[in-house]
Amino acid sequence: MFKKIGIIGAGQMGSGIAQVSSLASFEVNLIDVSDILLQNSINKINTNMERQVKRNLIEEEDRLAALDRIKVGTEMNLVSDCDLVIEAATEQEQVKIKILKELSSHLKPNAIIATNTSSISITSLASATDRADKFIGMHFFNPVPVMKLVEIIPGLATDKNTTDLIKDLTTQLGKLGIISEDFPAFIVNRILLPMINEAVYTLHEGVSSIDSIDSAMKLGANHPMGPLELADFIGLDTCLSVMQVLHKGLADSKYRPCPLLVKYVDAGWLGRKTGRGFYDYKNDKKSATR
Repeated sequence: MFKKIGIIGAGQMGSGIAQVSSLASFEVNLIDVSDILLQNSINKINTNMERQVKRNLIEEEDRLAALDRIKVGTEMNLVSDCDLVIEAATEQEQVKIKILKELSSHLKPNAIIATNTSSISITSLASATDRADKFIGMHFFNPVPVMKLVEIIPGLATDKNTTDLIKDLTTQLGKLGIISEDFPAFIVNRILLPMINEAVYTLHEGVSSIDSIDSAMKLGANHPMGPLELADFIGLDTCLSVMQVLHKGLADSKYRPCPLLVKYVDAGWLGRKTGRGFYDYKNDKKSATR
């Protein structure tokens, strides 16, 4: 059984995981490299929970108790008494490997490590640790407090007990856990990101405009959000990373990232988080950038 959960990375995903974990009565130790990032994370978590209180999803005392269960810090030794550590750093393999190599020496012997990667090989990441049998993928979706799915991905060496414990935890967090084999991009992103990439190709080749492509998929396929707007929401850098993993891991030209997607990322137009992607979000009303 888990009592205390460590989370490495206080960005959008790490903050969301911390929020749902603390509301599920787990003690949470949240780690990042900057006190400013950590304070921003706590502010965001508090704002989200205040919104939940207003919508009668939680009580005010639940919010206060959950905030009290979150401890923050910049030192890796904050994970030393954690039963589970969830790595939620940026979606770059070398960044994750560096964290995982440092992490292992700070953990108690029976602690489990989960990675929130959306596409990278679990088996490969597990080899950077001292406990491949206690390493697993636990892919949450954004925004974590709202999205119900968690992809659970055992690596080649992950033992059954680790998988069973993470399945149970997922249920305790109020999520539905679905098991995926350790193939590039797993289930959702294996299907979703090539669709987004094809939408970018459709724009790149001049078939139609940003607004028209998104409207076509919303009205013609009943999607709640158009693929280019969704790409902005996910982050164009993350979309590109997943496509690169698919292209490299499956060696099929159909997964080649669209050059226009690469260009947007090179320009720093990463979507909502930078204020500009396929849409410009700097004004009150978003407008297409092409």
